[in-house]
Amino acid sequence: MPAVVLIGAQWGDEGKGKATDLLSSRLDYVVKFNGGNNAGHTVVVGDEKYALHLLPSGILTAGVTPVIANGVVVDIEVLFEEIEGLESRGVDTSQLKISANAHVITQYHRTLDKVTERFLGKRQIGTTGRGIGPSYADKINRVGIRMQDLFDENILRQKVEGALDQKNHLLVKVYNRRAIGVDEIVDDLLGYVERLRPMVTDTSLLLHRALEAGQTVLFEGGQATMLDVDHGTYPFVTSSNATSGGAVTGSGIAPNRIDRVIGIVKAYTTRVGSGPFPTELFDEWGEFLAEKGHEFGTTTGRRRRTGWYDAPIARYTARVNGVTDFVLTKLDVLTGIDRIPVAVAYDVDGVIMEEVPVSQSDFHHAKPVYEEFPGWTEDISGARSFEDLPANAQSYVRELEAMSGARFSAIGVGPGREEIVQLHDLLD
Repeated sequence: MPAVVLIGAQWGDEGKGKATDLLSSRLDYVVKFNGGNNAGHTVVVGDEKYALHLLPSGILTAGVTPVIANGVVVDIEVLFEEIEGLESRGVDTSQLKISANAHVITQYHRTLDKVTERFLGKRQIGTTGRGIGPSYADKINRVGIRMQDLFDENILRQKVEGALDQKNHLLVKVYNRRAIGVDEIVDDLLGYVERLRPMVTDTSLLLHRALEAGQTVLFEGGQATMLDVDHGTYPFVTSSNATSGGAVTGSGIAPNRIDRVIGIVKAYTTRVGSGPFPTELFDEWGEFLAEKGHEFGTTTGRRRRTGWYDAPIARYTARVNGVTDFVLTKLDVLTGIDRIPVAVAYDVDGVIMEEVPVSQSDFHHAKPVYEEFPGWTEDISGARSFEDLPANAQSYVRELEAMSGARFSAIGVGPGREEIVQLHDLLD
């Protein structure tokens, strides 16, 4: 049985939660391997809508073991708020497992994130201010706090003291904020220990044994490829590896375990925060996509920037992730547009580039080269086979597939769990 990685193939918010939910009835484990509560997945089940931020989407399906792996940074307060919210709606969260090696987001991480972003002024990255970046920075600087540290008060206190020794100088002398007390942080974290104890384990070993036993494991990426700290539009990126390679380092499974990589792309493009976005629209069509596509962040509520489909981005993400299958989402949002532009290349100071430029400056100045395709007016939300789609919608999908670097195996035609057209089996 396969180990499958599911990643965002644009700048995030592509509909990864729905894709995970689509597969979840055939899965044994769903693993979150990167990021924190800075990204949201919205899953619609019948008349119920669930907004997940830190928990894997598979938690909504009975029989699936949800795992928060070592590559994730965990805000424990947010974790339990989300757990309590789901349990109040009848969702069983008792099978959740968390890596002992996952790093913890503390109060001082959140504080530093917010004051640092304000300090940058016009050079702001556009972070969510939830402490993600500072927590990953501590991880790399080897002064981070891991889940396992909470179970040894002496070690926990030593680590908090070491972290605050430097950070309080920064907060007080540079940012003119109050110093944060060691006891304040330690007491807060120790208050969660007993609730965490049954959840925290060696998730690398757990997943290894699951794969050895022939069980199916889905690795669900947070954020997306173009926000990957190494392969995205740096520095306007997240602080972790959101690409398929991040599933390996972020979970502790071996690279040769991965059988399939599923990339999620919208039928158009969006991004949140600052940074280059060649197909961004500033006209009525940008507003059309935002309103009809409900392009407001699940976590932040911020309006997403919107633009037409970008084929060079799709080819790039197919290449760096080894995408075997794409899931195309939100095709229904394009209904009613007479002519649909698609970026097939870029014009960079008079030079036509068919691939994403390696130079940040070139990408910032890239202007999209568009081809237009005929649209459709028919409601497609009831389509359940490719043949149910209008001829122009079928043509649009096939044109995108031909220029995107991997086959399209499923098409989202509405927000509901059942509103999807499957072309190929994603797990076979």
